[in-house]
Amino acid sequence: MTAAGAGTRSGGNGTQSGRYDIIIVGAGHNALVTAAYLARAGLRVVVLERREVIGGACVSEEIWPGYKVSTASYVNSLLRPEIIRELELAKHGFEMLPRNPSAFSPFPDGRYLMLGPDKDMTRREISKFSPRDAEALPKYEAMLERVADFIEPTLMMTPPDPWSLTPRNLTTMAKLGWGFLKLGRKDGAAAVEILTGAARPILERWFESEQLKVLLATDAVIGAMAAPSMPGTAYVLFHHVMGETNGVRGVWGYVRGGMGGISNAIAGSARAAGAEIRTQAEVARILVRNGAVEGVALADGTEVRAPRVASGADAHVTFGRLVERRELPDDFAAAIDALDYRSASLKINVALRELPDFTACPGTAPGPQHRGTIHICPTLDYIEEAYDDAKYGRPARNPMLECTIPSVLDDTVAPKGQHLMSMFIQYFPYALSTGQPMEEAKEAFADRCFDILTQYAPNFRRAVIGRQVLAPVDIERRYGLTGGNIMQGAMSLSSLFFMRPIAGYANYRSPIRGLYMCGAATHPGGGVMGASGHNAAREILRDGKGK
Repeated sequence: MTAAGAGTRSGGNGTQSGRYDIIIVGAGHNALVTAAYLARAGLRVVVLERREVIGGACVSEEIWPGYKVSTASYVNSLLRPEIIRELELAKHGFEMLPRNPSAFSPFPDGRYLMLGPDKDMTRREISKFSPRDAEALPKYEAMLERVADFIEPTLMMTPPDPWSLTPRNLTTMAKLGWGFLKLGRKDGAAAVEILTGAARPILERWFESEQLKVLLATDAVIGAMAAPSMPGTAYVLFHHVMGETNGVRGVWGYVRGGMGGISNAIAGSARAAGAEIRTQAEVARILVRNGAVEGVALADGTEVRAPRVASGADAHVTFGRLVERRELPDDFAAAIDALDYRSASLKINVALRELPDFTACPGTAPGPQHRGTIHICPTLDYIEEAYDDAKYGRPARNPMLECTIPSVLDDTVAPKGQHLMSMFIQYFPYALSTGQPMEEAKEAFADRCFDILTQYAPNFRRAVIGRQVLAPVDIERRYGLTGGNIMQGAMSLSSLFFMRPIAGYANYRSPIRGLYMCGAATHPGGGVMGASGHNAAREILRDGKGK
């Protein structure tokens, strides 16, 4: 019997199961990263996942026979190269498929715009709308890369507490300050605006063509309950220039076999190091005694004991449902209650018998218009108006569509001759003010999305074989994400870095001894990065290997 599997696996009737150094709640990709690093360090680790599949929202599921559907997250670039390398994910099946072009936007006047990563092609494409913008884009991207050189290293650090005078905090703050000084006044000001400001004024300052501005602006609002004119959207936009695919910076790609290929590879690395991963093992309560964790109780009554627990769930689930409130300081509980989980993102997964035949760029044979993200959004004001609907609890009358077709590059995700499309939509609110039943409203909204896409690709509706529609309430129920928020909480300045999840607890710890957080509720937040899980593991190991 391996160290990680020590003990028995009994169930029900309040029986105990095993004794471990640490229990990981949930098997999202961040939680699996934590498990892998801790197991590699020699800890006895068990991961307990509520669902029958691992991966959380980074998952592949067979919704229809022969289809491997990335039911939630759908493209990747942000997974940290350190994690890919250190956990040897390629050995466990992880493979990225870079996209070229990366983006395609058809417009109502019959024209279209494609972007990157081929710089010559991008220059030619933008020149169709504005030669000036074609010259400006490389300068804009160079500015963002300089800012990224400062910000990206912070992703893998534990945020310092600016109110603490410990030597470690002061040293970290000094390093951050020095890095900021090295940016210089111009790029330093740009960094501050990116971290705090709105995407729209930045884009309008740099570019003149509406077509380029709106294509870039879509990245600023994905997953956010915000419009491009609102503070905080610049940082969401910035996420899409960070990261890399196969060593090439800023390139996004598909994961072979769907996004579950990431989670499965991390789980493979964790198991190889001795970690135990259980599915259909729902944690109902985190056990606390005298201010310290003792383990968890499962929904079937089984108790699993360990002196440490790390939760991959968001802060609301962890401290509002799994921990009894009496175990938490009042000010901590109040701060957790105040976190923002608003969301208006809806996901539609679609099985297709043929590829969309776009009027602006015809053809049903796989072409450049099918490889990257397809943006259906004609103007910046179109996004603002769609957000205004959701702000008042109404589904957007004219929603913004982001569509990807991974089967064009990955022949493992759909049956031969058929295709798989992911549609990520803004905006459909978590709570409706219209009085319409949720199931009826989301299906009518999906019909509206299909009608809009069919305006650009007339064959689309008849190409549809099946669809799955996930509203924010479905995302909450299916993946345990409060409010359907895919980032485990808002990514505004007040919820970032040393403020994530709340001030004083950005070091992956909690008021309860031995209870840690390791999901996207912690720094650096949402996106399939693995950084939260990596950083949490480092802090857990810093505290020692257990009692």
